[in-house]
Amino acid sequence: MNQPYGIAAYRSRQQVMKINDLLRRNGISSSVVSTPREISAGCGLSVRFDIKDAQSVKRLVNMEKSANMIGLYRVDPNAARGRLSVLSN
Repeated sequence: MNQPYGIAAYRSRQQVMKINDLLRRNGISSSVVSTPREISAGCGLSVRFDIKDAQSVKRLVNMEKSANMIGLYRVDPNAARGRLSVLSN
């Protein structure tokens, strides 16, 4: 069974790489993935992180204050409908 996870979506590939690096430097496991199709705006790439780290990710991205941020989302791969919900934007 696939577990829920978080996505940090940005409009800029450069910002995606920067945030991925920021999370890793702060001990948060993350990876660069394709942005889910439900998030139509953006560069096509997002940062995936474990949902248990959502509060730490929110704190770090808020400190970064990027104008390129689309939002933070929870993705539930097992949900038939509404698999994507907003954590923050």
